[in-house]
Amino acid sequence: MIATLLSSLRSVSGTKQSPFAGAVPTSPLADSVSGDSAATSPRDTIISVSPVALAKLKELRATEPDAEKLGLRLAVVSPPGEDFRYDLVFEEFLKSAFTDEVRTIDGFKFIMPSSDVDLLRGAELDYNEQAGLVLRNPNRPKAPAIEGLVRDDETSAQIEAIVSVDVNPMLAAHGGFVTFAGHDTEGTAYFTMGGGCHGCSMSKQTMLDGVQTMITERVTTITKVRDLTDHSSGANPYFS
Repeated sequence: MIATLLSSLRSVSGTKQSPFAGAVPTSPLADSVSGDSAATSPRDTIISVSPVALAKLKELRATEPDAEKLGLRLAVVSPPGEDFRYDLVFEEFLKSAFTDEVRTIDGFKFIMPSSDVDLLRGAELDYNEQAGLVLRNPNRPKAPAIEGLVRDDETSAQIEAIVSVDVNPMLAAHGGFVTFAGHDTEGTAYFTMGGGCHGCSMSKQTMLDGVQTMITERVTTITKVRDLTDHSSGANPYFS
């Protein structure tokens, strides 16, 4: 299973709530589970929330000053191309209504930055005693925008097709995936690695022996690939 990190829930004062201390593994490829979700308002809620997660959030919010004014702010804090990392904090929802997306689920307000809506849509927030809060997100990180790289030509289309049909299905067996960032005019294609490949000590070999071979054998204009991933921030960080 591909894992990301869900940061600890913070109170209004910025202190972390102990039930969620530490990293929580989640799966960006898992489908959201709508059948167990709590009752929602008619408007698109962007995310779904399990009844047990909602109950726990209400319990924690009750310990905060002016609890009735607070909602849960959920934001993606990882840069493009890297596995999703999240920040959760109780925040006054009236102050957020002018700049962010605010949704109500069973009387509880959820606040999401407008820029993160597409990254969070379809995700489910759940809770269990062992892991704490878990966010199952079916979306994948967007490719990083790098000046000078091309992503909208025939070569890019060929690379994207190979990644989708051959490369990522192969890496999925190990819980990983790559994202094509673009190519330059010198014959180099650039990628980021996510999931089980992010921070894996074998990622360099995977990129050179696996991804590079598949791409260069089929795309004549590409002679090598380059990994743009910051592996020091992965689940199993290493330094090459």
